[in-house]
Amino acid sequence: MKEHPKMTKSISALVARTQLGQILERVKKNQERFMINKNGEATAVILSVEDYLRNIVKQPKELTKLQEQAKKTGIDKLTIEEIDDEIKAFRESR
Repeated sequence: MKEHPKMTKSISALVARTQLGQILERVKKNQERFMINKNGEATAVILSVEDYLRNIVKQPKELTKLQEQAKKTGIDKLTIEEIDDEIKAFRESR
């Protein structure tokens, strides 16, 4: 098994298939992550529900605040051209 950052272990699809029960137990008890490789290519990740909810589903609070502020001020409706114009105007003002 090859190590990746944050305790992610790289395993083959065959190992995942034959040792799924053990892998799920390690994920649940130790919060380990497993990257599944098929034909040498990473194709899936197994991680705990807690890890998924904490790191994948929930957005950081600051990002959520920025999104809410954008909706209140209407800047979430800007086109790409309008955004480019705003950036250009800001740069020219400096």
